[in-house]
Amino acid sequence: MDFSITQDQKMMADSLSRTLADSVPLERVRRYAGDPADAGSDIWSAIADFGLAGVVTPEAHGGLGLTLLDAALAAQALGRAVTPGPFLGGVAAAIALNEAGSTDQQTRWSPKLASGEVTAGLAISEPVAGARDGAGVTATGGKLTGKALFVTDALTADLFVVADRGGNLHLVKGDAAGLTRAAMITIDQTRRVGELTFHETPAEPLGGPKTLARLRDAAWVLLAADTLGACEVMIEKAVDYAKERRQFGRVIGSFQAVKHMCAEMAAELEPCRALVWYAAYAFDEAKDESSLTAAHAKAHTSEIGRFVARTATEVHGGMGITDLLGLHFWFKRVGLNRQLLGGPERVRRLAAQVQGLAA
Repeated sequence: MDFSITQDQKMMADSLSRTLADSVPLERVRRYAGDPADAGSDIWSAIADFGLAGVVTPEAHGGLGLTLLDAALAAQALGRAVTPGPFLGGVAAAIALNEAGSTDQQTRWSPKLASGEVTAGLAISEPVAGARDGAGVTATGGKLTGKALFVTDALTADLFVVADRGGNLHLVKGDAAGLTRAAMITIDQTRRVGELTFHETPAEPLGGPKTLARLRDAAWVLLAADTLGACEVMIEKAVDYAKERRQFGRVIGSFQAVKHMCAEMAAELEPCRALVWYAAYAFDEAKDESSLTAAHAKAHTSEIGRFVARTATEVHGGMGITDLLGLHFWFKRVGLNRQLLGGPERVRRLAAQVQGLAA
């Protein structure tokens, strides 16, 4: 099936990159990463003002009414700038409301999500990536009990999309009775994840396993797009450094070994671009291919991301691990993307199941 990125989509991505360069410079990211109390409200305001909070929300509810491909291009730009913010959860919540929300739920929540007034967190890790001991959520009589781990924006979100053990989805308000939040420490300080504990917490039903599968596919694509953007920057920084750093009276970019390292990174990453973009396109336009292409995009980009992050850091030598350079922000971003909602091995297993190659 043929597809291409339109001129409007290219302009949107370029405009967003310029906005992020002005609103979220690396120094702002560094301050956010160094201060757990920093909610990044100014960062989210800039993103919401651009319109990204409502990128997939229908125009009837105040959004842009665009596709997951548009959201993926935005995620790619956010990854390039290692931008903090509840973008992933907001897109997932909007998709869940679009596909399974009642008219009342859409009326109450979609406009607020689209404006950025309400932020959303995503708590679907257990049925998607596997539950750790003591984790998992049970739904009984419209109330949730249990624990969800690796929840995006767990400490700050106003609304959560929660999956129970049976793969059914629920909407939970951030101030609901019986809900407690706690931070989880990960390598990536540009995004906050945490755990939610539910004790007979009121919840609204929001679709079943089919809707969960759609959210999983969308989230995999957005994480892959974020990794793609992060890797692009790491390669660019490695090439620029190789042109400036001198050893033995020559710039290191003139050494064949360094040339090969930079060329190999570019060659390995370039196919990921088409893979991620097509997976995003398939989500809306080729739904029978959506799960398989999303799984391939997440798994393959995760592997290439690790290679690019490691190699770009090696090109920088000792500078690659300094906070002054900041390369580690992209390195760690790629690392969390790799494991969030399933590492490559687990994601490939689902791809094999889709193709009938595994039970």
